[in-house]
Amino acid sequence: MFEKLENLLKRYEDIHRLMADGEVASNRERYQKLAKEASSIEDTVKKYREYKKIISEIEGAKNLLENETHSDLIEMAGAEVKDLDVKKEKLRLELEEMLLEDDPDRDKDVIMEIRAGTGGAEASLFAGDLFRMYSKYAAGVNWKIDVIDSHVAEAGGFKEIVFSVRGKGVYGKLKYEIGAHRVQRVPATEASGRIHTSAVTVAVLPEAEDVDIDINQQDLKIDTYRSGGAGGQHVNVTDSAVRITHIPTGTVVQCQNERSQLKNKQSAMKVLKARILDNLKMEQHKKMADKRKSQVGTGDRSEKIRTYNFPDRRITDHRIGFTIHKLDRAMEGEIGEIFDALAQAERKLKLSNQ
Repeated sequence: MFEKLENLLKRYEDIHRLMADGEVASNRERYQKLAKEASSIEDTVKKYREYKKIISEIEGAKNLLENETHSDLIEMAGAEVKDLDVKKEKLRLELEEMLLEDDPDRDKDVIMEIRAGTGGAEASLFAGDLFRMYSKYAAGVNWKIDVIDSHVAEAGGFKEIVFSVRGKGVYGKLKYEIGAHRVQRVPATEASGRIHTSAVTVAVLPEAEDVDIDINQQDLKIDTYRSGGAGGQHVNVTDSAVRITHIPTGTVVQCQNERSQLKNKQSAMKVLKARILDNLKMEQHKKMADKRKSQVGTGDRSEKIRTYNFPDRRITDHRIGFTIHKLDRAMEGEIGEIFDALAQAERKLKLSNQ
């Protein structure tokens, strides 16, 4: 554990030296990446520096005990050592938990994909409700959402919507949303008042960086076509929409929400890289059964993770048996309580597997 902490401390100091370099500071993209990396490990580094300071103080107090002859000073030094030992143990446990929470993808921006599943029009409406819920939460924590691609349903909501989420700690929170979200409510079109059950699937893909994955341009088939649906005068006028097919894996991504073909291509490439990287990681996870035991849920998008029961104003997360009766507030973006409960459950699970 302490070897890892020393490496984090060294990396933190290296990052700040690089950020002070004029050449790096003038490269905005590189500077921002370094700043984000520093921010992601700052809390752990500060806690470790505090721990090291306590260790130094303990050594000083013990040295005083060994060389002091005055009884009052010996008593004071002994009491100080006891207090410092308590602080040291508390910090050690906190550092252990912080390292257990450490996830290389934790602070990455993400691509989210919400798709209507079983339930027809009601599933599409709920897909729209979930997008609104995540958008409200994102606004409350200063995250930025950009829609990459969407297919609006006739009755409202979305058959599918793909969007990026950028900000601090994005993947660390949203990773818990992967899976099937079930809704139970009376549709507006249901005259008899019968409750219907529908489902929506959510995928959360950490954005791939160049160091994560290298895609050969020769493996790509890129098609352009005219955008469809609502969007202003540019729609159906220029071939701005882009479809990219990764031939080796058969992965297909399309984007038509931007007016510019170049921007649509850039957005589509982001999604493509994220999907390919996600598939590679899922294969690795299948091979690492022990690791999956220390995670809340499996990351399987077909796994039913949560039920939203509108008649009872109840949300239940089935992975940890967590229930709140605040559905109306949750749909307005107040879902931090759910994220906190899931994070706490995962910490306990990881600690029990140590």
